[in-house]
Amino acid sequence: MEWAVTETKKVAGTFLMASAAYVGEDILICVQGGERPHLGCVVQAVPRLSLKGDGKAGATSSVLNLTGHKDEFLCRRIAERVCRDTGKVVVCTGGFHLDGISEEEIREVLDAADRLLKKL
Repeated sequence: MEWAVTETKKVAGTFLMASAAYVGEDILICVQGGERPHLGCVVQAVPRLSLKGDGKAGATSSVLNLTGHKDEFLCRRIAERVCRDTGKVVVCTGGFHLDGISEEEIREVLDAADRLLKKL
């Protein structure tokens, strides 16, 4: 497997990086950043039709978190968006850690994730 895309954004005085690769027809994404990158969460997103009944693409996801980690917010956001946009099964893993992170810095990280998604 070879990483097809790697992109880094400055955020909250540190960095957020995402790498993506095809595994057969499926997509694997690794997200990392902050002071201590880690594997705090794994999200698997599977494509389906929206539950609203409007015929749009949706995603159902399964999540594994390490106890006390909040990385689901980041990994789920990325996995479900890529899954909906591509119609592929997506696994997103990784973690972002910043001691004493503020609400504003959390918003910065999520905004940076959205910008990374455009590159993925």
